[in-house]
Amino acid sequence: MRTGELLRRLDQQCLPPLVRALTGRGRPRLLGWVAFASVGAVLLTAFWATDRPPVGDRTVGEVTRVGLGEGDSIPSYLRAAGDELAALPDPAPAAGSTWALVSLAEYLPPERLAPVLGDVPVAVVFGRVPLPGRQTQIVRIPAPRVPEDVRAGMVELAGRKEREAADYRARGAELTGDGPQERELRQLYQSGAEVATAEAAAYRAGCSCVYAAVVRAEPARLRTVAARPGVRAVDPAPEVERLDRTVFTPPLPEQEDQVRPPADEQLPSAPPSPRSTGPVPTGPVPSGTPGGTVTSAPAPTAPSSPAGSGGATTVAPQPSRSTPDGPISGDGSEPTP
Repeated sequence: MRTGELLRRLDQQCLPPLVRALTGRGRPRLLGWVAFASVGAVLLTAFWATDRPPVGDRTVGEVTRVGLGEGDSIPSYLRAAGDELAALPDPAPAAGSTWALVSLAEYLPPERLAPVLGDVPVAVVFGRVPLPGRQTQIVRIPAPRVPEDVRAGMVELAGRKEREAADYRARGAELTGDGPQERELRQLYQSGAEVATAEAAAYRAGCSCVYAAVVRAEPARLRTVAARPGVRAVDPAPEVERLDRTVFTPPLPEQEDQVRPPADEQLPSAPPSPRSTGPVPTGPVPSGTPGGTVTSAPAPTAPSSPAGSGGATTVAPQPSRSTPDGPISGDGSEPTP
């Protein structure tokens, strides 16, 4: 209750009896005590209402991780996720629903997601272009409407990848030297342009690229999703309260035993020396992530999240294994650590 409203209510309760006492023939000593008590109550109430400290966000600094870490056993993860889903109690309808990470057995195009996920609400989907022998970038597409938002996100990604490819070609053309380091850098930029061009073409065609989704539903509905063909695992996460404070790291469909970054057969075995001439791409060297499943194709900059429904965001490439990817939020923003 606001302070002004509280004071008005106190006036309505205290002042009429006080006025009646003052205008009547009561005892002067009693009137003095009544007036003193009324003024004291008003002052104490005003002090209490204005001196209370504001309640802050108690979730600041908390990050929840759902999925796998680099080096984790995938069979063990799948068994643990299944056991946790089976043991999840069915709450009453008023108790709400549970967030869960759905991992798919294969990469799917947008139009095949609805039959697999059913009618459960979807927050985001994860995807990458599965180019054989090439390291491509993990992307996250907010998709409350499936498949419409997934298609729209892929179109946006296609335009972004086309701009990346043009940037790589321009940077490679700036390197005119013939030394070993310049040649290696040109190879890196050429590789980045080839990958980005292939990714752009795949996304524009609505590729079979989606391999995981974050959904929210009651335990019984989650178990129904887990039993559908094409679903590899449903990892329930009842501990998740905010998507923008959560890292999701699902396994890639092609990984069966252990989580490891995919190799890129077209890249040099070692990165160029920092003393080389020209700008150095930040992403061609394979890099690990908290989940171990996410690696990124080279990108000149980390793209920012566009506003609006259906926008897609990309996980920024990491320069080394010691640099983790930022957690992913439901609205395209990264969490505040």
